[in-house]
Amino acid sequence: MDVVLDFERPIVELRKRIEQLRALHDGDEVNLQASIDQLELQLEQLQARTFSRLTAWQRTQIARHPGRPFTLDYLAGLCTEFTELHGDRAGYDDHAIVAGMARFRGRPVAVVGHQKGRKTKENIYRNFGMARPQGYRKALRVMKLADDFGLPVLTFVDTPGAYPGVEAEANGQAEAIARSILEMSRLTVPVVCVVTGEGGSGGALALATANRVLMLENSIYSVISPEGCAAILWRDKAEAPRASAALRVTARDCLELGVVDEVVPEPYGGAHRHRQVVLDAVGEAIGRHLDELEGLEPAALRTDRHDRFRRIGRFLDVA
Repeated sequence: MDVVLDFERPIVELRKRIEQLRALHDGDEVNLQASIDQLELQLEQLQARTFSRLTAWQRTQIARHPGRPFTLDYLAGLCTEFTELHGDRAGYDDHAIVAGMARFRGRPVAVVGHQKGRKTKENIYRNFGMARPQGYRKALRVMKLADDFGLPVLTFVDTPGAYPGVEAEANGQAEAIARSILEMSRLTVPVVCVVTGEGGSGGALALATANRVLMLENSIYSVISPEGCAAILWRDKAEAPRASAALRVTARDCLELGVVDEVVPEPYGGAHRHRQVVLDAVGEAIGRHLDELEGLEPAALRTDRHDRFRRIGRFLDVA
């Protein structure tokens, strides 16, 4: 999807100039190759300078880019024989979460993930990736089914947060999220989670209680959105860039704090501009962690998951 972020505009404009020169070069006898080479070098330097210095707010904007791969894109690129399972067995189905069985590099797995839309109609159908209680109950049903059959679980997190509507709260949103976290902690199969875009609050954690949590380089993971934090602390959503820096939402921050286990790099421009490269990198990372985890006994997998989350937030008192 061709959505250009503000800080990307100089890069996009320079790329357009190169394309214009190429068109003139191909259709005329005038040799413009030297000028094209010079501009391409400038483009490479500009991209390196821009994307190596991204602020937390700029990474937040990339994480929300509508062109980034969503769960169904990862399923199409990494898995075969995907069979989607619908419903929470209580009469409801939530389209903000997709779940089912598939094969990842030949091994059978269960896959669960948030799904956003790219156009207005699809976004409404997917509720902008914000799941209701029935979505988390559907996800948990599939994960427990995987546990029964000894299948690894892969989860893909990309949500602003759980849906905060009155109906969702009345139907037990908090209980559904808490139940998902509790039951995921008890699973006796390997669980690998990838934060691909926005990892927002409990809506993300409900699918991220895993043995290994990975983040794409331009994804974010936080207890609250920068806008929500700014509205609470400064009574002004315009302070979102300031809040995003204070929250330490970026993948590098989360890795340093021990919240995630690995950062999957993205080429300059982000996952939405280099989709296949990122799909390959995510597949390699998932495969490597699954290979490590599948050597553990069921009880050891559960202990490994418990220990992982208990380590978060530890500090050394040197006073």
